[in-house]
Amino acid sequence: MKTKLHIFKIVAKHLSFTKAAEQLYLSQPAISKAIKNLEQDYRTTLFIRKRNSIELTAEGKSFLVYANKILAIYTDMDEKFLHKKDDFPDIINFGVSTTLSNYIIPKIIAKFRVQYPETKFNIVSNNSENIESLILNEDIDFGITEGSTSNPKIQFEKFIKDEIVLVTNVKNNTFQKESIDINILQTIPMVEREKGSGTKVIIDTFLMQHNITKLNAVVFFNSTEAIKNYLYHSDHYALLSINSISDDLINNKLKIIDIKNLSIERWFYFVKRTGYISNSFEYFKKFIRLNYNF
Repeated sequence: MKTKLHIFKIVAKHLSFTKAAEQLYLSQPAISKAIKNLEQDYRTTLFIRKRNSIELTAEGKSFLVYANKILAIYTDMDEKFLHKKDDFPDIINFGVSTTLSNYIIPKIIAKFRVQYPETKFNIVSNNSENIESLILNEDIDFGITEGSTSNPKIQFEKFIKDEIVLVTNVKNNTFQKESIDINILQTIPMVEREKGSGTKVIIDTFLMQHNITKLNAVVFFNSTEAIKNYLYHSDHYALLSINSISDDLINNKLKIIDIKNLSIERWFYFVKRTGYISNSFEYFKKFIRLNYNF
């Protein structure tokens, strides 16, 4: 029942079976079956199915209130009886790629330590290539990086999806419509991440799929923050994670230039050595999934 209620909550959140399946790493038929079972169990219709969308019925909205209350009780029970502080080591060592370490992970760790104040963290921030090396050398227990490799000694598990967008200084009015085509992308002056960066690997791979072998890169930096600080004082361009520029968009420092018919998406992955087993890691991974976007 707990699982079916959680599935219902995620479907209600997105109002999409497809998006719920993606978030929960389940097939769409599995999502649909869970909802159908709930409707049969409670003899009610929870969603109105339309051609390209769904919406909650009045009964569905009422059911969601009860589902949230029940799931909150389950969470309290888990925290009370399953996840005691003795389950965690004194220190957790893990690595994150720079995008995650700057914009996503800090707030999660802050929330985790409110619940488990005796657990300390040693967090290594580096590019994806170096994080994987540290994992293989057993210098850290696990990591969260961009992209994945075919190395059989490392296992990858999807965390969250990210979008990489073209950005520039908000005062740059070169393109009045704030939109360009892919041919223009190859000519404008670009600022890029260093070799070994997971972001750069994803971008290069994606562009190769669109027959673009090289951008007009004029400056390379080893961090997103350095690139952003450069763009504050330049009319050049960069391909950056949407997660890294949210404050810059709000504060009117940077803006997005749309690339027609082009969308660059990537996954962030949990990374560990093949065969590495840890209850602490499994719970911490679950905690991150539930709290990355609070």
